[in-house]
Amino acid sequence: MTTIAIVGAGRGLGAAVARRFGKEGFAVALLARNAERVDALAADLQAEGIDARGWTTDVRDPDSLARTLEQANETQGPIEVLQYSPLPQKSFLRPLLETTVDDTKGAIEFSVYGPIAAVHAVLQNMRFVGKGTVLFINGGTAVRPAPKFAGTSLSFAAQSAYAQMLHDTLADEDIHVAQLVIPGSIEEGHPQKDPTVLAETLWSMHTGRDEFRVFATDMDDEVSETSD
Repeated sequence: MTTIAIVGAGRGLGAAVARRFGKEGFAVALLARNAERVDALAADLQAEGIDARGWTTDVRDPDSLARTLEQANETQGPIEVLQYSPLPQKSFLRPLLETTVDDTKGAIEFSVYGPIAAVHAVLQNMRFVGKGTVLFINGGTAVRPAPKFAGTSLSFAAQSAYAQMLHDTLADEDIHVAQLVIPGSIEEGHPQKDPTVLAETLWSMHTGRDEFRVFATDMDDEVSETSD
């Protein structure tokens, strides 16, 4: 059995993706900071017949994140799909003129160092078996900077550049790297931004394996950095 590792798994999009991939026979590794919440989500998924397990880690601690992914790979099965989608912290969403060096440092740790650590933890196995998928999920500031969200505007842009380079570098090895940009908030009941709809989009990105960047909806939607 192969595994999808969801970094930043919560009750919204993370749970929907877990159900969509679990339906296809994937084991699901749920990574988040709050052990109680992630274990509860794993229990709910297990009750639905999905092989799910919660793992506690902090994306701002690269060593911890890498070790956790390696443990999930050994325990649940080879990680074929990595999804990086943790919810940005409030300090990353301050207006530009209120954003400090510490705020920026935290955002970079969260959105650049974390993804690099996560990818390196799973990439060797993906390259060994000759296949894999890495999915990055970002808000609209990844492609259109917004002064009211300075931290994510800076760090998501850097993450986008990293993801694009990965996409171009690994394409010949059948390791597909893609980015889903969700302008505005994830909204239950929305025809394009409901968690279940977004999970289907991510499944299509995994199976379709073509373009790098997919927009959940038009970029003219209100910019918000809310995700789950």
